[in-house]
Amino acid sequence: MSTPGLPPAGTTNGRLFAVGLGPGDPELITLKAARLLREADVVAYFSGPRGTSIARSIAADHLREDVTEELLRYPVTTGESAHAGGYYAEIDAFYDDCAARLRTHLDTGCTVVVLAEGDPLFFGSYMYLHDRLAADFPTEIVPGVTSVSGATAAVATGLCRHEDVLTVLPGTLPVPELAWRLAQTEAAVILKLGRTFPGVREALRQAGRLDDAFYVERATFAEQRVLPVAEVDAGTVPYFSTIVVTGGDRRADSAGRWTANAVVGADPSRRPQAVSSGTAATCSTGRLRVIGLGPGPTDWLTAEAATALAEVTDVFGYAPYVDRVPQRPGLTRHPSGNTVEVDRARAALDAAIAGGDVAVVSGGDAGVFGMASAVFEAAEDPAYAGVEIEVLPGVSAAQAVAARAGAPLGADFCVLSLSDRLKPWTVIADRLRKAAEADLVIAVYNPRSRSRPTQLADAQQVLLEVRAPETVVIIGRDIGRAEESLTVTTLGDFDPESVDMKCLVIIGASGTRVTPSRRVWTPRFVD
Repeated sequence: MSTPGLPPAGTTNGRLFAVGLGPGDPELITLKAARLLREADVVAYFSGPRGTSIARSIAADHLREDVTEELLRYPVTTGESAHAGGYYAEIDAFYDDCAARLRTHLDTGCTVVVLAEGDPLFFGSYMYLHDRLAADFPTEIVPGVTSVSGATAAVATGLCRHEDVLTVLPGTLPVPELAWRLAQTEAAVILKLGRTFPGVREALRQAGRLDDAFYVERATFAEQRVLPVAEVDAGTVPYFSTIVVTGGDRRADSAGRWTANAVVGADPSRRPQAVSSGTAATCSTGRLRVIGLGPGPTDWLTAEAATALAEVTDVFGYAPYVDRVPQRPGLTRHPSGNTVEVDRARAALDAAIAGGDVAVVSGGDAGVFGMASAVFEAAEDPAYAGVEIEVLPGVSAAQAVAARAGAPLGADFCVLSLSDRLKPWTVIADRLRKAAEADLVIAVYNPRSRSRPTQLADAQQVLLEVRAPETVVIIGRDIGRAEESLTVTTLGDFDPESVDMKCLVIIGASGTRVTPSRRVWTPRFVD
């Protein structure tokens, strides 16, 4: 990467500047930006297909009459393109052409200033020129007031307070993802509206944030407009408009100042007070349901679980599982990372004590290596004695893989996890050996991960001490999803390196059989 300053001695290379102009009001141009505009040999700016540049109009009073101007006119501004490679291929070719035009000026020693509305590196077109030119020429970025700052100033309401999280979102995201992200943050700014506005408004409604959202059009211009999003005529919304979603004044930090907001949202009625372990409840206790979502497909979700998820106010769980619960008005989703099951359970119990109708979700069946046990573990604390806990079953991963294979669980079987996070490997190996000696079909969960790369191979060796190498083995990967695969092999031949945490492995009994069509079943009787 080049550094700001003059070209090296003996070269004719010019200098490249990206100059942020602010969101619209020319008085928001910085002193440095104004100076560079006056000194530039070449000024370049982007425009839509019509050739009108907002950035150029903001900078107009600072440009010399003899300055060379380069209009970089987009061939298209939406995803519709006649180019053989599609929209992005056409845009890449456009940026290549723009960079070549500016390179011609830079090679002759000119100072080239590229104008950027707002800030050059904040959703700015300049970035794509930077990728193509900055390694070859001395380059400097001059920051500008962003559209976020301009729109927030127009709303004139506090955006983020205390520990509020601010999320900046493009309105071009799919509605479900946009709704999910809006539900997870206290404050948000949404850009890139125009034809996306109806979808953005629907996402705000689904996330329960519509009443907190303000629409800003032409921020900092004389004709600036600010309206509640619910009152905006979708047919009048230009692309360069902004939505500001004000924060909920969340107060939770590492200094121990958490006093409110177990549930995110600007409506105080949706913010039950958080209750720590050992603290008496401050309002009527809600309930908590632990729900198994099944292995993946929505049609494997039970009707009981679907009804419950349509009723609850809050959903807690490992992020990929929470993501499977559709966002809707009145629902707050609380995703968290892996290996924090008891902390997650306590947070859900706190929300229930505060009066919420809470769900904790797991993939498969919540009672099979899922969150149900963690919830009951956390609920041993007397502070949670008043919480009603209900467990709703789901299709387990073992059932799903077995069904795809045929009927390998048709006789006595057991379920084991190879994870040694909560129990030592010696216990796991002993249980595997005893299950093999009892001639049980064994469904193996958590078979192999990056942190446990050798245990499945170790388990294979333990089983081979008891079981014949011809014992049937089934490996199910991503069962129920578009990329699912099922492999039928034997204990002696299967390769542990081919298995990861997306897999479930079933080890057959001595009587487990494979049909000519590769269907696997275990007889109900013993020969």
